[in-house]
Amino acid sequence: MFHVALFDSPFGPLEVGASSRGISWVLLPGKKRDHIEETPQVDEQHPILNQADKELKEYYKGDRESFSVPIDLKGTQFQMDVWMSLTTIAYGETETYGGLARSIGRPKAARAVGAANAANPIPIILPCHRVIGANGSLTGYGGGTSLLYIKQELLSLEKKASS
Repeated sequence: MFHVALFDSPFGPLEVGASSRGISWVLLPGKKRDHIEETPQVDEQHPILNQADKELKEYYKGDRESFSVPIDLKGTQFQMDVWMSLTTIAYGETETYGGLARSIGRPKAARAVGAANAANPIPIILPCHRVIGANGSLTGYGGGTSLLYIKQELLSLEKKASS
């Protein structure tokens, strides 16, 4: 069974979904949930969702650099490798798609790393916003360019809090 709650963020409401094992998705404002086999139960008191809400609020205030809320991801082995490698990018720092590809032992897979980043089901918690183009450009966020302002704000928040 999946549980879901809406949380306020500096960018608008986030829909956060969790299984009994951990956070399964964070939907950025304007994004739609991919098909899941069951209808999630709205549960604003679910302990994992409460922990996620608390940690996200701490992050927005600059009081949290990484997340400890449990996660429950589904993806290919390559996607999982990319998503887990995101946690190695230090708070307030950035990495290129090519650098991330090298870090997982797939140096020629920068574009595939970009595609895996675009499919990251739990942005912010798994910090795909810290991945940028080789030329320093922000390229995309949330699977496109319409949410680049969120990526920029997250990076700015981290730079400000870490200086």
